[in-house]
Amino acid sequence: MRLTREQVRHVAELAKLKLTDKEVSLFQEQLSSILEHVDRLEELETESIPPTAGVLSLRNVMRADQPRPCFPREDMLANAPESEDAFVKVKPVLDPDELSR
Repeated sequence: MRLTREQVRHVAELAKLKLTDKEVSLFQEQLSSILEHVDRLEELETESIPPTAGVLSLRNVMRADQPRPCFPREDMLANAPESEDAFVKVKPVLDPDELSR
């Protein structure tokens, strides 16, 4: 399927993208190429293939949750850029004035 420049501009408008003429030409080629590959996939006979959600059998790959000793606090804090009173010190992420509202 060959896209026109107007179709590429329309898709760009839907995506709220501003494209230059050079970008429109580039995307026209690239998107057309992608759609041509999809068209080729449409030619495959898939009637005898059952629908699948995935090609791998599902299994739990998580380890059992077992309690174990935690790392020593001093070792953990040694890796922190800054610490204070046995806690990792970080820059504020919230405006203090906003918290008092």
